[in-house]
Amino acid sequence: MSLVVPEGEVWAGPAGMVIAKTRDGDIGVLTGHSPVLGILTEGSLVRILPDGGADGAAEGATVVAAVNGGFFSVADDRVSVLAREAQLGGDVDASATRAALDEAIQNAEASGEGDDEESAQVLYFRALLRAAGQPADGA
Repeated sequence: MSLVVPEGEVWAGPAGMVIAKTRDGDIGVLTGHSPVLGILTEGSLVRILPDGGADGAAEGATVVAAVNGGFFSVADDRVSVLAREAQLGGDVDASATRAALDEAIQNAEASGEGDDEESAQVLYFRALLRAAGQPADGA
């Protein structure tokens, strides 16, 4: 399993199951899944569950990453997430992200964009907070 952004690889390693939100709905894939390609929803989470060991016990911890659009691909028993932006939940600075979220909301309201759906940037900041285990207020 690999999670990649234009700047490089964010995470790579074995996974027992990968769960992501695509425009067609949530998808969860296990080892041996048939090939599939999906478009990731902006401001969503990708959950990477650890691979089970020989005794079926999970090794390692679940990895949660926020993504801002991109593609989800399964081919040759390998999952690839190619995202425009992505960050692991453990790497998120919650206070800086909350400040950026508040600023993005204020900018959207000032420009009149707050009446429609939330902007991709607001959705991504909310996803970052959820990935870090923080409340995302209104998400």
